[in-house]
Amino acid sequence: MSQIATITSKRQLTIPVALFKKARLKEYQKVLVEEEGGIIKIQPTINKVLRLSGSVKIPKRLKDKTLKQVIEISKGEYFSQKFGKSK
Repeated sequence: MSQIATITSKRQLTIPVALFKKARLKEYQKVLVEEEGGIIKIQPTINKVLRLSGSVKIPKRLKDKTLKQVIEISKGEYFSQKFGKSK
């Protein structure tokens, strides 16, 4: 389905209703905007997250840790490497 839309002077684009509904978008929803080969793609952020889920292997040392623990460990390692000392 192709339709014509206009980009405003503020670089805003109004998505035609038919495309908006077909893509199951919602007002105020966050979307991911990508450019690939001169083509702009817009997709709901949750679709991207779901598509990527499970694609990153969790290191054994971080398994069975909460997200908060993983973040704290990762921050400590990052700053230790960057500044030569732990947080």
